[in-house]
Amino acid sequence: MGLSNKKILLGISGGIAAYKSADIVRRLKERGADVRVVMSQSAMEFITPLTLQALSGHPVASDLLDPSAEASMGHIELARWADLVIVAPATANLIARVNAGMADELITTTCLATDAPLVLCPAMNQVMYLNEATQDNLANLARRGISLWGPASGSQACGEVGPGRMLEALEIAERAESFFGEKLLDGTSLLLTAGPTQEAIDPVRYISNHSSGKMGFALAAAAVELGATVTLVSGPVHLKTPQGVTRINVESAEQMQQAVMAEVETHQIFIGCAAVADYRLAKIADSKIKKSQEQMTIELVRNPDILAGVASHSARPFTVGFAAETNNVAQYAMDKLQRKNLDMIAANDVSVASQGFNADHNALSVFWQGGHQELATAPKTEIAKQLLTLIAEKYNQQ
Repeated sequence: MGLSNKKILLGISGGIAAYKSADIVRRLKERGADVRVVMSQSAMEFITPLTLQALSGHPVASDLLDPSAEASMGHIELARWADLVIVAPATANLIARVNAGMADELITTTCLATDAPLVLCPAMNQVMYLNEATQDNLANLARRGISLWGPASGSQACGEVGPGRMLEALEIAERAESFFGEKLLDGTSLLLTAGPTQEAIDPVRYISNHSSGKMGFALAAAAVELGATVTLVSGPVHLKTPQGVTRINVESAEQMQQAVMAEVETHQIFIGCAAVADYRLAKIADSKIKKSQEQMTIELVRNPDILAGVASHSARPFTVGFAAETNNVAQYAMDKLQRKNLDMIAANDVSVASQGFNADHNALSVFWQGGHQELATAPKTEIAKQLLTLIAEKYNQQ
């Protein structure tokens, strides 16, 4: 089992998402982890210690000065015991206190006293999450090396919709498993592109496509988990930069090409996941084009081929392309692999409504010289891990 012999301390602070913590304990234990629980005083208003004790098999800690703990130093015992500390949910209040270095109750004192890696799983109302104070706290914690898993975005207990939902228990357990997993890309520098490009028509209009960037951002996050140093060149998307990723924002294909070529010599692997526009305007209008005729003709010229440029570079990295097709997926992908001299290509059928552009799931047909593998429909986060594992395997065989 992936977490066999791993000691995980689960901290629970006082938010409604605390009801999910029972399932987190269960998911961690079914993967082989030894789980102990520490609760804030307010967390016990949402879920009882007895529930967590029954699931974990250990007494739940909550008192800073517990007479039953060795030398009444429960925070030191717990802090030294853990291989990993996960606080889920981590409320805005808990995040602020950890950022300030407070030791006002057992859960915060343990966070301060541990040498183990610390993970916070934010969970709060979307306005509280987006508040400048919370964002500053999170940014400062990330700079200190504290991992932030989430939050997700969606409907919240208060009835609002937005970022701030705690990750589901299964994803938290899977991330814990990945944390202790083999770092297949440790010491490797990876460059990738994501999202669409926008090709201006005039100051207010542009040509683009439906790419959401979700697949590329999932790849960036998964690459960090596998130990890679990651630089992400992204077109215009509304996605949060994965923790540990260096992000370069661009708009047009030409800007993306310039950013990629400026970086390519310092990376060992390149993944071209962006949906780069094939054409741009021959001449961009200086002012807004007025609606004056029934028809309008615009002249388009070809954009630079970023993927082919990387594959033919003198300091060529291991080069992986993407092919978003609507028919003859395998045929077009194999042609692109050969024609652009790629090491690997991942193809998907974007005509399928449940996968591809804007969807949260995907399925890929991955080809390389002399072989291929099918990645069945799964969440893009999972597809990203599977694809990067395959890329790491082929890269390390060079």
